[in-house]
Amino acid sequence: MSAALLRVENLSIGYDAGIGQIQALRAANLEAHGGEVIGIVGESGCGKSTLVAALINLLAPNAHVNSGAIYYKGTDILTMDRESQRHLRGPDIAMVFQDPMTTFNPVITLGDQLVDFQHHIDGVSNAEKRKRAGELLARAGIPDPELCLRRYPHELSGGMRQRASIAAALLMTPNVLVADEPTTALDVTMEAQIIHLLRELRTDYQGAIIVVTHHLGVVAELCDRVYVMYAGQVVEQGLVDDIYHAPKHPYTRALIACDPAHFEEHTPILPTIAGRVPNLLYPPKGCSFADRCDMATSRCREITPPWVRISETQYALCHEARP
Repeated sequence: MSAALLRVENLSIGYDAGIGQIQALRAANLEAHGGEVIGIVGESGCGKSTLVAALINLLAPNAHVNSGAIYYKGTDILTMDRESQRHLRGPDIAMVFQDPMTTFNPVITLGDQLVDFQHHIDGVSNAEKRKRAGELLARAGIPDPELCLRRYPHELSGGMRQRASIAAALLMTPNVLVADEPTTALDVTMEAQIIHLLRELRTDYQGAIIVVTHHLGVVAELCDRVYVMYAGQVVEQGLVDDIYHAPKHPYTRALIACDPAHFEEHTPILPTIAGRVPNLLYPPKGCSFADRCDMATSRCREITPPWVRISETQYALCHEARP
């Protein structure tokens, strides 16, 4: 496999909360290679959005990077000055944000905004930039892109806004495209269309695509490799087949068991994961999942679990994991 375009190493991020620091991300690791689609899954509050916000260094003002690095083509982007980071966003790393309702300025037409998004491109007229924006809207599956360019964001449906967001992210042909829950709040028809669009991009897009979601079906449809997160940590990583057919971490197994797509018979009661996510103001000494795990022993509660190699492609953060 070629060298990673993007590599996260032992990244820990906390948020000031007045009475202490919430350890939102704890020693997280991730790699993304050109031509592959990476999935990041987990419950709400497990650190997914913090991780992807760090990839473009757009963390909240009360966030602190406590340790670790994010390497893009071998350079730690967290050590770059603000101007260099600003130039990195768009041409190198672009992001499709979770809420398509707030992606665009409501008082400027979509066409004017998509032209402005290309301000880094020198020697190209606004007419050419507008034409290119229309072509990308069409590529994203928006009918009558010329009419769409003349409209304001509120005149578009949620699905069209999300497609326009993807087109906007691709305007600078980034090497890394990050999509933070791109199908959240969309109906099933729009969700299917967005998945279809990303699947098409996967076939002709030579950069890396990172998809953040809590929807396991999206991961199964799109991704090559998966990172499972819990309580700010990556607890398992592997190929999609590894994660779905031979999960090794108890949390991964519990997530899959709760996925309605795996139900073979009608049931009036949906399964849940008992217990609560630990308070990350005071992270547990041992395994973060121990209090919710039916396999946990006293060792799990007292000793930090090791990173166990299951195979060349699969790893799990668990005392009980075995190849």
